Amino acid sequence: MVVEFIFVGTELLLGNIVNTNAAYLSEKCAGLGLSCYYQTVVGDNESRLTGILQTAMDRSDIVILSGGLGPTEDDLTKEVAAKVCGKALYMHEPSRKALESYFAERGIELTDNNWKQAMMPEGAIVLENRNGTAPGAIIETDRAKVILLPGPPGELYAMFEESAVPYLTGLTKEVIFSQTVKLCGVGESKAETVVKDLIDAQTNPTLATYAKIGEVHIRVTAKADNEKNAGKLVAPVVKELKHRFGKAVYTTEEDTTLEKAVVELLASGGLTVTCAESCTGGLLSGRLINVSGASDVYKAGFVTYSDKAKHRLLGVKKSTLKKHGAVSSRTAREMAQGAAREAEADAAVSVTGIAGPGGGTQEKPVGLVYIGCSVRGKVTVKKYQFSGSRSKIRESAVAAALTLLRKCVIEAS
Repeated sequence: MVVEFIFVGTELLLGNIVNTNAAYLSEKCAGLGLSCYYQTVVGDNESRLTGILQTAMDRSDIVILSGGLGPTEDDLTKEVAAKVCGKALYMHEPSRKALESYFAERGIELTDNNWKQAMMPEGAIVLENRNGTAPGAIIETDRAKVILLPGPPGELYAMFEESAVPYLTGLTKEVIFSQTVKLCGVGESKAETVVKDLIDAQTNPTLATYAKIGEVHIRVTAKADNEKNAGKLVAPVVKELKHRFGKAVYTTEEDTTLEKAVVELLASGGLTVTCAESCTGGLLSGRLINVSGASDVYKAGFVTYSDKAKHRLLGVKKSTLKKHGAVSSRTAREMAQGAAREAEADAAVSVTGIAGPGGGTQEKPVGLVYIGCSVRGKVTVKKYQFSGSRSKIRESAVAAALTLLRKCVIEAS
């Protein structure tokens, strides 16, 4: 079955809000075995929304709309959907009572325009909103099934999982199952070359590579009559990818990030870690500390942006800074050694570089970064040349630092 998405809101067209609902719904519907060929963003305009919805219902089995279910005059989604589907609106008593309770419990005045949220298309399946005031709805017609969801992600996600997924599951005959093999320390072009024969021969399952900052993800997807059988098709391909990429595979778990894998690796080895950062300014520490359980391994962090701080807090020699400069292999080495010593940590990572857009020279251009890693006294330093904006260079440096730390810990174990 084919599903199509319509995201309603002028704020989306203007870029005031990032459309995270698109990625969420696409992934979830693909997992339910639904094919998606079209996605549209349309403003709060009745005639344009009407035209888009009519077109979508003519070419897709299921149309999911998000946004435009609120109390204001420019919230038109439900009214337009009812009109296109030939349904009148009526006051849905359970929704009306839920509105009254919602406002009463919070001591907020319920204004007259809020009542429009309780108006529902005749014959629709009403979807309760446990996280907001706007209920959703499913309108079934001979042309297509139209599903109305609220725009705020916190409301949409819960409603989709609780109400839409059970409904959609009953419509599909096939299930799509995916597993992602996540790599670090391997570039996208290299990864694609390694799996080119598998991609060329793919039928079911299929492979797709996705480039992330400092990472490559390979998604293996299979279609079958149930999830168990789809998983059986995916398993041998995942095993082959692990064989081909070896230690570059840091996880096959969807919710495991690179920093989580690093924290778990440190914990399993009984190691503690510290970070000494210059151009990344605490981003590396932030990535590690964002992992639940980081307190078991993370000891301290040093943001030493100036030469004086590098010398005073980490013990980088004045002669090193004068002869080699702050952005150098020697400084990165002494930063890592000093951080490990001062924090009394088993492992330390240092980052020093030129994030730009200014400050670069012909000898040391913008994007030049040195990363040092000390594990139980053994120090490794690597030179990198990143490109892009200041933020991208900093993010690339953090990803490279996590990858180098992981590599050094593995080699030391």
